[in-house]
Amino acid sequence: MEEKDTYKTIVKSSEEVLFKDRNSKFFSYAFPISEEEDVKAHIDTLKKQHHSARHWCYAYQLGTEFVKYRANDDGEPSNSAGMPIYGQIQSYDVTNILIVVVRYFGGVKLGVGGLINAYRTGAQMALDSSEIIERTINIDFLISFDYPNMNKVMRIIKEKNLNIIAQKLELDCQISISVRKKNALEIETIFNTLYKVDIKTLEG
Repeated sequence: MEEKDTYKTIVKSSEEVLFKDRNSKFFSYAFPISEEEDVKAHIDTLKKQHHSARHWCYAYQLGTEFVKYRANDDGEPSNSAGMPIYGQIQSYDVTNILIVVVRYFGGVKLGVGGLINAYRTGAQMALDSSEIIERTINIDFLISFDYPNMNKVMRIIKEKNLNIIAQKLELDCQISISVRKKNALEIETIFNTLYKVDIKTLEG
């Protein structure tokens, strides 16, 4: 089986969407995130925006190969909110995403089944109103060489159409490149065969 080297995510925050059930209102939002600190910032903003709401339930997932996720019921019965939201993240196969569903209680209890349906539907509506894109998982390398080897290195970068993310071209030269994961070993091997050229993986 070929190793997966793409992932799906959203580019920008979704539009606010509203789901209603027996007077309860569920406002849903999807946000692109790159670290756990982003989660708190978005929740804090929504708490200010919806200061009279009852619950701010959410789920998020971060990472591509090593996935971190969390689901939070925020006072709703256990597993009736966070996990149904997270289920939609899994169902749409997206990562680096936070989905928040804000609930205004309408006076009528929905029961656990009703809550699961409402939070799942809210998350689904937020995802449906988001633009989901596919990105490649890349590995970054640092190539180090002395100036006389510049042409050799540049020729390979050009031939292989490699993406340069940074470069320092002095007496000692360094070029950082970003390579799609499935091509990484081939590229590393090519540079390793060059005399006086060093390549190493940059830790993300």
